[in-house]
Amino acid sequence: MTEADAPEGEPKAPIDFYFDFSSPYGYLAAQKIDEMADLYDREVDWKPILLGVIFKTTGAQPLLDIPIKGPYARRDMERMARMMGVPITMPEVMPFPSIPAARAVYWVKDRDPEQAVVLIKALYDEAFGKGGDIRDAEAVVRIAGSVGIDNAALTAALGEAAVKERLKTEIEAAMHAGVCGSPFFIVDGEPFWGVDRLDHIERWLATGGW
Repeated sequence: MTEADAPEGEPKAPIDFYFDFSSPYGYLAAQKIDEMADLYDREVDWKPILLGVIFKTTGAQPLLDIPIKGPYARRDMERMARMMGVPITMPEVMPFPSIPAARAVYWVKDRDPEQAVVLIKALYDEAFGKGGDIRDAEAVVRIAGSVGIDNAALTAALGEAAVKERLKTEIEAAMHAGVCGSPFFIVDGEPFWGVDRLDHIERWLATGGW
């Protein structure tokens, strides 16, 4: 159903936003998607994924690791950040494992969705705003503590089987929905892949689709 088809007064469906914390393009999209959604009275459902798992099915590989294409992509990321007015500093290790970060977000999201978004933005800022390291659980817990999340509770949660299974289930659901990269958006059932599709998404929201 498009926005134009929705009955008057019915709540508009959220924008599903899938991203991997190790994705520079995901970082850039994360700086803009809330602002765009607000313009059209939409919520954003933030869904961390693991590209490494998805790549096992698609046969893709990390963009920056691809010969010839990788150096171009790095330049494009930095150029796009300048165009968007977003600071970017690449972490020393790229791509990096983002399992603890993703697990932490889902654990927080189940308790306080708004706080989960705060955590996502703090983690992305550390990774790409500052070029910091968010690979391990200790770093994730430290950053979570800086935005008011209970360190001890989160530390315990990250080792729980249910939390690990939650992330696995979310990734499987994302793949079933057709998610093949980061950032990836689903708007009114329509998939959009890439930060360079934000203008397409805005037009979709403005017109109700085409």
